[in-house]
Amino acid sequence: MANVVVVGAQWGDEGKGKIVDWLSEQADIVVRFQGGHNAGHTLVINGATYKLALLPSGVLRPSKLSVIGNGVVFDPQAFLDEVERLQGQGVAVSPDNLRVAENVTLILPLHRELDALRETASAATAIGTTRRGIGPAYEDKVGRRAIRLMDLADHQTLPHKIDRLLAHHNALRRGLGLPEFDGAVILKELMALAPQLLPYAETVWRLLDIKRREGKRILFEGAQGALLDVDHGTYPYVTSSNTVAAQAATGTGMGPGAVGYVLGICKAYTTRVGQGPFPTEQDNEIGRKIGERGREFGTNTGRPRRCGWFDAVLVRQTVRTCGIGGLALTKLDILDGFDSIQVCTGYRLDGKEIDHLPAGEGAQARVEPIYETIEGWKEPTANARSWADLPAQAIKYVRRVEELVGCPIALLSTSPEREDTILVQNPFEA
Repeated sequence: MANVVVVGAQWGDEGKGKIVDWLSEQADIVVRFQGGHNAGHTLVINGATYKLALLPSGVLRPSKLSVIGNGVVFDPQAFLDEVERLQGQGVAVSPDNLRVAENVTLILPLHRELDALRETASAATAIGTTRRGIGPAYEDKVGRRAIRLMDLADHQTLPHKIDRLLAHHNALRRGLGLPEFDGAVILKELMALAPQLLPYAETVWRLLDIKRREGKRILFEGAQGALLDVDHGTYPYVTSSNTVAAQAATGTGMGPGAVGYVLGICKAYTTRVGQGPFPTEQDNEIGRKIGERGREFGTNTGRPRRCGWFDAVLVRQTVRTCGIGGLALTKLDILDGFDSIQVCTGYRLDGKEIDHLPAGEGAQARVEPIYETIEGWKEPTANARSWADLPAQAIKYVRRVEELVGCPIALLSTSPEREDTILVQNPFEA
């Protein structure tokens, strides 16, 4: 009986929310282990739409315990707003079913402001962040000056921690010609939030260790995608955290041995939000058709996603860097009706064929995709719930994807609804 890690195998927006929600029925605990409220999930359950950003998808299952791990950066106001919104939709969210790591790093207004200032300073240096303060908060974490959730309970040391934080940020603001932050104001704001936040605080590594020893099933929910990993992604057009599966251990305080089966999520095509390389991008009628049919707009930002053909090179690469044991292929139905479908099987760089995406920014921008053409299908795959419901040519496409990425398809999703899922291999029983 394995614990399961769910990670995005592309640039995020692969449909992880639905898959995590689907798997959470079998789990006892659902844990977010990295990222922040820049990672949105849209779930459709019995016709109702739920939009999550910071909270684990498990909160939509009444009997499950949801956990936000220490690898997340935590915006207090965004958290309280999201809790209030879900409660307004009839979802019970309280310390009874949601815990937050006491050592989680807080995102403060100064982080959001700095993020926006950097992103708007120059088009040449913009990387397409969501301007929600994620990067600056992670910077303060590794700079050892962050304010953490448990600090709100220590009224004696918190003022000194704020002073240490502002020694850095006010120097930056002076350099930008901006007024400095007043530590007393920040202290007052945090003290006002403390009574609402501290009831959720938990020693998460200990909690998860106890639950694992009791035989509970743990589902680790990743945000964004492996190609946005700060080490293994398309740097510098990446997020500020590690998004690969190994972060499930670091971001929760569990040892690597407690992390079991890795399920990668990928679309039957490819999308990307923001700047950065995208070898198979179709900035043409095909890309627009995919985007319109797939409703490719960011859950949090509303930004249209860039769309293109499936890139087997990139997914094969993330299968390796994440140790993925099986893939969940989503949005197959968006490709219904195409006469032919292109799949990228390799790259050409400066006249030479290569089988991976190089790490250098310049080389990534120069790679040219090598395509294989696959016959399309006219019959619908939407709402299919078994292999027998799929057109023969759609099955051939799925099998070819498996061959090219070197990893089996464990799940197939054919609509946003929970029930429209074809199970090939149960990750919890792998």
